[in-house]
Amino acid sequence: MTETHTLTTPLWIWTTDKAPASWHFLTLDGEVAEAIQGLALMRRLEGGQKRGWGSMKVRATVGDTSWETSIFPAKELGGFLLPVKAAVRKAEGLVAGDLVAVKVEVVV
Repeated sequence: MTETHTLTTPLWIWTTDKAPASWHFLTLDGEVAEAIQGLALMRRLEGGQKRGWGSMKVRATVGDTSWETSIFPAKELGGFLLPVKAAVRKAEGLVAGDLVAVKVEVVV
């Protein structure tokens, strides 16, 4: 069983003064984040498999490119972070600041 969500959100780069990096993310927020948080709570209550840092396995699709990854809770942003690897950005011609339509399938 899967739960599927779609949204359009900007691609951004994570970096800090102490650890400059080129990690690219999409933020899953709003109604999508609320639905995923509900699913995560349901999993915890059912005593299901626990994953590190509250992560959840997903299959993401942007344009013609799909990949399997994990999303991570981001309390400060009120949602989840979806990492977007270089191969996806290259295949879809994405750069930081682009608005990206993404479909996320959470495996239940």
